[in-house]
Amino acid sequence: MSIDSPIIEARHLNLFYGNFQALLDINLEIGQQNITALIGPSGCGKSTLVRVFNRMNDLIEGVRVTGEVMIQDANIFSPEIDLIALRRKVGMVFQRPNPFPLSVRENLSFGLEIHREYLKKDHTDIIEQSLKDVLLWDNLKDRLDQSALRLSLEQQQRLCIARVLAMKPQIILMDEPCSALDPIATMRIEELMQELKKNYTIVIVTHNMQQAARASDYTAFLYIGKLIEFDETKRIFSAPKEKQTEDYITGRFG
Repeated sequence: MSIDSPIIEARHLNLFYGNFQALLDINLEIGQQNITALIGPSGCGKSTLVRVFNRMNDLIEGVRVTGEVMIQDANIFSPEIDLIALRRKVGMVFQRPNPFPLSVRENLSFGLEIHREYLKKDHTDIIEQSLKDVLLWDNLKDRLDQSALRLSLEQQQRLCIARVLAMKPQIILMDEPCSALDPIATMRIEELMQELKKNYTIVIVTHNMQQAARASDYTAFLYIGKLIEFDETKRIFSAPKEKQTEDYITGRFG
């Protein structure tokens, strides 16, 4: 399936962990200001693929990549690419909330200070806006110096999203961001994603097919490192073209 003006485009992407090939000839286009879900059984390459988009896999010894990943017409594997700039543009939210053992304020200012992009006098406005964007400002505006570890799991995950937003990304990667949350907190995070997609492109890895069906605009089904099918979510779940996709979403395997 072709996307008009994709913000991410994988072209003949292959990824190897040593001698093991984890991704096989992936061709995928992801549109701007949409939510794209990556689904498939455990070990199919979902997390590996999403971590390609900000080159987090570079941190693993023995990783080798062939092919191209274009983000806004620039190949992220080009020798000229600035990894720090890439990871500001393409933020990451992980499975379990991972706030730093610092205050709420320090969690949000940490990245700003590392990148030295903003003067300290600007931090206050950025912190406030980031917390407003994840609907935490009213709850935390009087507790900014409280340890982030004292927040609920849902609040911690929202704070981690706010920490990404503070860096002014264009793309947000979410690797099973609700797996540690209860159903009510999951619903709230999904509602937050719908608000965020008005300004950001979101790619979410999820093992929860109901979540993919509820929350995403497009869905990619992966199996053993291969992209089996990619289409609008409503079509994937109502009329998949591939039998492997149908078997997976109907629970025949996986």
